[in-house]
Amino acid sequence: MSQAAIGELSPGVLRLDGVLDYQSAPALREQGARLIGASQGASCVIDCASVSQSSSVGLSLLLAFMRDAEAAGKNLVVRGLSEDMRQIAGVCGLLEVLPLES
Repeated sequence: MSQAAIGELSPGVLRLDGVLDYQSAPALREQGARLIGASQGASCVIDCASVSQSSSVGLSLLLAFMRDAEAAGKNLVVRGLSEDMRQIAGVCGLLEVLPLES
């Protein structure tokens, strides 16, 4: 099984760690949705700087977290997206969709 985790670094700041793939995604999806919903702030940040490897599944997770934040009435920002993930997002036309930190 792939090693991956999502946890709260500080209020409203969630960090994704490890390998984002088909094996790790279901648990991350569930945990991330719960953390976003429980966050007390008006916004959430998903920090991807500790992601060691990601397939397109990682981008799918980010899109799901965007929907979770929207449903909870919160803004979401993604930071620390690796160059590999940016390239996949570019091919998929998601760079304009993802709320990337400037």
